[in-house]
Amino acid sequence: MPFGFYVIMAAQFFSALADNALLIVAISLLREIQAPREYEPLLKTFFTVSYVVLAAFVGAFADSMPKWRVMFISNGIKIIGCAMMYWCVHPLLAYAVVGLGAAAYSPAKYGILTEYLPHRLLVIANGWIEGLTVSAIIIGVVIGGTLIQPDIANTLLAFDFPIIDTGVDTVGEMSLCFVAGVYLLAAVFNLYIPDTGVDHRVLHKNPWYLLREFNHCLVLLWRDRLGQISLAVTTLFWGAGSTLQFIVIKWAETALQLNLSKSSMLQGVVAVGVALGAAGAARMITLRKSVRVIPLGIAMGVIVLVMNFVQHLWIAVPLLILIGALSGFFVVPMNALLQHRGHILMGAGHSIAVQNFNENLSILAMTGMYFLMMRYEMSIYAVITLFGLFVSGTMLLLKRRHEANQRLHDDVIHLDDHAAH
Repeated sequence: MPFGFYVIMAAQFFSALADNALLIVAISLLREIQAPREYEPLLKTFFTVSYVVLAAFVGAFADSMPKWRVMFISNGIKIIGCAMMYWCVHPLLAYAVVGLGAAAYSPAKYGILTEYLPHRLLVIANGWIEGLTVSAIIIGVVIGGTLIQPDIANTLLAFDFPIIDTGVDTVGEMSLCFVAGVYLLAAVFNLYIPDTGVDHRVLHKNPWYLLREFNHCLVLLWRDRLGQISLAVTTLFWGAGSTLQFIVIKWAETALQLNLSKSSMLQGVVAVGVALGAAGAARMITLRKSVRVIPLGIAMGVIVLVMNFVQHLWIAVPLLILIGALSGFFVVPMNALLQHRGHILMGAGHSIAVQNFNENLSILAMTGMYFLMMRYEMSIYAVITLFGLFVSGTMLLLKRRHEANQRLHDDVIHLDDHAAH
């Protein structure tokens, strides 16, 4: 891999680490102000709404200038979101601003891979990026959980700079300053990302033109024989993965009697599995063979159901690692295939914007359903059962859809051969 790729990875690592640490800190702040517990999954809803609402514009924005500059601006917006939370703006609204930065950041961070690397390296690059992102999730949730532990938080608060009065007096303020510092570090790495030399299109001033262009790209990718399958799989994965974050916290508190700090660290355990699965996929699966991993998605949904019978931490940890490994192994090749098809059909920034629109619409829908289930006090065990069956059933339908597409493609080839004779 060229050196610039490792700079891209470093920038992505620190930005993702801050995103995940901030989620735990934001949950803690909601509990400090005694917000209803069902508000916690709404953090993800507020975070992702920008991805959906601005999908038609962020792709064009990402393609209008060098990707490093887009990433730098986006990290600046995330820092503003942290500052809003620091100045006592409601965590839901402040986290929505962080989501605005993330929505602008995403087309650039993935789009630069297709600009900077040849397509034969995309699965490997995605394996590295996903593995590193998952490492950031692990470390981020651990840092977030650690920052809100009273003994550690009080130790950090006791530290004072000589002469300078920082004005940081609470656990929440200290945690937010730490997260903002990590975003700042990511922004520094953004400045050293190489320019790929790809021509950039001037951002069109007419929003209706951008909406029509986005709609054209959306239809184009959903009609593509391979694009629709990879898009559907990644859409399901991100919706399910975001919901699973909150399911794991609630399940750990109910079944394992863990507090928020410790249960948030179990999210990191799932992420360890995703990293292992992503690394395995990068080594074993080529772009040509990517669709063969779909059955692993069916298996993942079935294995999630086992969570209903677990009451001991020593069983929970390997189970969550296995769930993460299966999801990582099947999503990395699908992600690479989707990027490849999107880059061919419409360009990097636009294709990632379409991907983000669908994936985050799924996150909004699935976390919204989880919010309603919590609102009406549904048992976490019933939620897990519905979740597992939904994932397995949907993946089975996608497998059959892909097989039908393959048969249709083969029939077309046979018809062409007969016509030629």
